[in-house]
Amino acid sequence: MVIELSLIGIVIGALSGFFGIGGGTVLVPVLLLLGFEMKAAVGISIMQMVFSSIYGSYLNVKKGSLKLGEGLYVGLGGALGGYLSGYLVSYIPDIVLQSVFVGFVLFAIYRMATGKHHDEHNSEHDLPAYLLFGIGVGIGLIAISIGVGGAIILIPLLSGMLHYPVKKAVSAGLFFVVFSSIAGFIGRWMHGEIDLHNGLIVGIASLIGVYVGIHLKERVSSHHHKRFIVAMYSFILAIMLYKMFLG
Repeated sequence: MVIELSLIGIVIGALSGFFGIGGGTVLVPVLLLLGFEMKAAVGISIMQMVFSSIYGSYLNVKKGSLKLGEGLYVGLGGALGGYLSGYLVSYIPDIVLQSVFVGFVLFAIYRMATGKHHDEHNSEHDLPAYLLFGIGVGIGLIAISIGVGGAIILIPLLSGMLHYPVKKAVSAGLFFVVFSSIAGFIGRWMHGEIDLHNGLIVGIASLIGVYVGIHLKERVSSHHHKRFIVAMYSFILAIMLYKMFLG
């Protein structure tokens, strides 16, 4: 299982860097297919997100695609929401968590497919700090409960509704995951819901993939990048629906 989890970690890390997601949107369904229970899969996913988001955000800052600014307020809100999710998830059945997961993927596909394209030179919009913080709390609370970092919700929100250029939205999404995943890890750890051994295997291996994914992201056009994101979300949706109804 170590080899399998390491290979999965590398692939998930590459997707994390390229799409700006924590990796849970892909990792959770894959772990479910391997036989892990939902809560165990979520715990492993959160550990992987801690590794990939910190390293990926560091690389994005070095490449100039991540401006910390507003992301800090959203991130701090996500940290609070991610921590509180540890209390929320103890009272929610797996089928409810899986259904919420599917709902968010459908939302992401719709926003990314129908949102207008915005050039990378477009300026970011100044939003009130309290609004950004509130958005972060809501995303962190729900996203960490289902084992994703929140970027799958934040990226289409920024790009499709708040008119951020897609590559900047992707970098901001991965930065958000830093806060929500660390807070989510603390909350889950306190409730004994973290598989430390398997989480470390996947998380450390994902660092290799993150480097490759961010390198590829910088080389594709924004138009094609957006199409890749929609395709990836559609694939995630198919896996999750198969597991819920046929697996």
